[in-house]
Order: sequence, then C-alpha cells, then structure tokens
Amino acid sequence: DRSPSRGLGDVYKRQAIMQLDLDELYKFVNSILTGNDGDHFTTLGLHPEYVRRHRVGMSMPYNELLIGDLESGAIHGSAIAALLDTCCGFVAATALDDLAITPTIDLRIDYMRAATPGRTIYADAQVYGVAENVIFTRAVAHHGDREQAIAAATGNFACMESGMFEVMRRDFRTGQALKDIEFNAGVGSNE
Repeated sequence: DRSPSRGLGDVYKRQAIMQLDLDELYKFVNSILTGNDGDHFTTLGLHPEYVRRHRVGMSMPYNELLIGDLESGAIHGSAIAALLDTCCGFVAATALDDLAITPTIDLRIDYMRAATPGRTIYADAQVYGVAENVIFTRAVAHHGDREQAIAAATGNFACMESGMFEVMRRDFRTGQALKDIEFNAGVGSNE
C-alpha cells in the first residue's frame, strides 16, 4: 500500500488479526480517570460512558470549581477542551491492536455556545482515519443532543510502537488480576 493513509476498512482488516479487548480498554480508561485523587481527571470528574471499536463516549458532571464565567455559571472552555481531548485520545486507542496510550499531536476545538450551568456535558468521539503513525479523530460536546453541540473537536493522535507499552500493559493486567482475585474472595465470604 503506497498511500499515506488507510481507510477504516484497512484498519478493520488489520484488527481481524489481533483484536483489542474493549472491556479491558474500558477498565483501563476508568482506572486512569479515577485512579489518582486530585489529578486533573478526578478534578474534572470525567467518566467513560461507553467504549466501542472506533467510538468512545465520556461525561463530565457540572462542578462549580470549573466555572469560567461567574456571572452565568458556565463551565470554562478549558474544561470542555480537556474532556474533548481525553475522549479523542481514548477513541484513538480503540484503533490499536493492543492496550496503549495515544498522545495528542494536534487538537482543534470550535466552540459553538456556552454550556448550560448545572448540566452534565457529554462527549462522543470517533476515529475517522488511520495512517501509519497517526490516528484521526473527531468529537462533539453536548448536553445529550449531539445536534445541539457546545463544541466540536478534530484531533490527531500518535500511534506509537506497541513495545513501548509492554511494562504499562503488564502492570495494569497484574493489577486487574489482583482486583479480580480480591473481588472473587469477597463474594464468597460472609463479611
């Protein structure tokens, strides 16, 4: 293939050889978003809503700490940017053959309107193309109706060598196995 980019059909053919475990990716996303009290993910309250092949949804509940306009109570645009960037980064990871992280290369955000104070903001992202080293994504932030967008994003994410993430995968999988053992041990006890 001499073309610099491949369509999603080529990605699906490649993934037929080795399928990414989407349940594992969901757990990985959730552990990153909730694993470190006080980091920007927990401060933002980001939560994965769904993870599918080439599609990811996330949410960010309203939080007064994130207000950007004290008069209106609207969430700051940088919090919305972080939601969109995170959602696009995780959807890019669904285009990989194995669990890994996809760093942001470039992200463009168009703000259409202010978020409504008091309401959760949702983001839905999709992969729309894959090149040898770049995964192309787009996303929209909204309050539950994609047609009433708060902001839209287009992002490019790095597809790095899988071997760079061997230690991360091993540590995550070991941690998950221990959690499963602890959970199963707790289910059978009367405590």
